[in-house]
Amino acid sequence: MRSYLVRLHRWAGLGMAGFLVIVGLTGSVLAFQSEINHWLTPELYPEPRPGTLLDPAALARRAEALVPQGRAKTVYIGYPGTAVIGMEARPGGAALDLDTLFLDPIDGRELGRLKSGGLPTTTRAIMPFIYDLHMALAIGKTGAWSLGFVALVWTVDCFIAFYLTLPAGGFGRDRFATRWRSAWTIRRRASIFRWNFDLHRAGGLWLWIPLLVFAWSSVSFKLPALYRNTTQLLFDYQSPAWALPPPQRRQDDEAPLSWEDAQAIGRRLMAEQSRLHGFTIERPLALYVLPDDGYAEYRVRSSRDIGMSYGQTSVFFDPYTGALQSTFLPTGHRAGNTITTWLVELHMANLFGLPYRIFVCAFGLLIVVLTATGIFIWWKKRAAHSETRSRMARNRSR
Repeated sequence: MRSYLVRLHRWAGLGMAGFLVIVGLTGSVLAFQSEINHWLTPELYPEPRPGTLLDPAALARRAEALVPQGRAKTVYIGYPGTAVIGMEARPGGAALDLDTLFLDPIDGRELGRLKSGGLPTTTRAIMPFIYDLHMALAIGKTGAWSLGFVALVWTVDCFIAFYLTLPAGGFGRDRFATRWRSAWTIRRRASIFRWNFDLHRAGGLWLWIPLLVFAWSSVSFKLPALYRNTTQLLFDYQSPAWALPPPQRRQDDEAPLSWEDAQAIGRRLMAEQSRLHGFTIERPLALYVLPDDGYAEYRVRSSRDIGMSYGQTSVFFDPYTGALQSTFLPTGHRAGNTITTWLVELHMANLFGLPYRIFVCAFGLLIVVLTATGIFIWWKKRAAHSETRSRMARNRSR
């Protein structure tokens, strides 16, 4: 059984190696995404200035006035100093040369435009490309599904790797703790192979909990149906509307809610849920109207959010009738959603201040180190086996 798991761990690691290097390096960068955005593109992400913020509907209308051949579909005002408007072409219209419009959230003036996708050719496209590379290998749904499968294998492999650190023979032998203690240490005075082996094993043990957290939270991002079904077996869990299959599409001649109506409905529904569930609304963050996806969303930061920035408290409603579809409360409502919120915020480095963000940045690099040591161990063992087979062949030929 142990030799089988060793081979399984080896081939799983080799199969995941390239993917883990990519997500590790890009994740290290994304731990400081806001700061890097401001440094690379201060025109898109300026410092906030005093003034009264425009509401999401007004910003959506301003974006559509600036791009008359397009229409707004998402408005996000969670970043300080900028409003990010997701744009798309109007039905039957020509394709747009942008998909994101940045506006000043106070006076609505245009800060800049961005067309994502493909290799970055401008400074503005660098961080969106890194984010897309981290989330979907920059190749769309195929990349997202690939990373979802890798995340699932990674999750299972965490348990296999932990088991393989236990001393052979199980728990019944004497001095088990003493023998296992060596798995947590790195011997400095050792061969290069032994040093790499100790680093791989001890590093995996010391980082085992964050490795599992990041692996399983990645499954929640990339394979939401699998994550939902698994979590619902153990906890009370409700998927947000974006993670559910879209409903049957409406008639083409039926118009979705206007931005003003969607905003008014979102505010009303959120206020009702605030009274019903006993939470405090701190500030609005987003308004999405997505008829093709079957929902509209009004999102705020509330007293149920645990992250340092942003928020996940949302109401989802029908984009045509305004009927409430679901309420997503990050914590304090359903156990499965509370656990998921902690997983997501830990993954996004949105907890515990600057020290944890530094840890997440370093953790991404440590994933690369663990991957590299695993490849080195496989390569050295493979070379040793090849040498043994060659020596045996030479002996037989004599």
